[in-house]
Amino acid sequence: MRDGVPQDSSDVLYLHDLEADCIIGIWDWERQTRQTIVFDLDMAVDIRAAAASDDIRDALDYKAVAKRVVAFVESSEFRLVETLAERVAELVLQEFPVPWLRLRLDKRGAIRGAGQVGLVIERSRTTP
Repeated sequence: MRDGVPQDSSDVLYLHDLEADCIIGIWDWERQTRQTIVFDLDMAVDIRAAAASDDIRDALDYKAVAKRVVAFVESSEFRLVETLAERVAELVLQEFPVPWLRLRLDKRGAIRGAGQVGLVIERSRTTP
């Protein structure tokens, strides 16, 4: 690994500050109102084929990733940010050609006096 990225995947496509509103939390009031969650996704890709062809079909379509993640999150109603982070990571790894990702989830306003609260996870696609 180099800088947290597997050596066989030296290119990283990132999608930062992606916002989605959802029901998240353990408290009754949190189950009544949608909260904004902000994601940063760093995804391992090999850009050489896309760079050579200049064709979106050879690239990771980050717009498609963003739309899918937002749609999933906005329809979710998890209690824990840990569960939401795991499910989003699983979704990206299963539905897109991404062998590794780092996901940062920020639940803004979760703690009075703290600007940002959340977690960072790294996951890889498992090979059978």
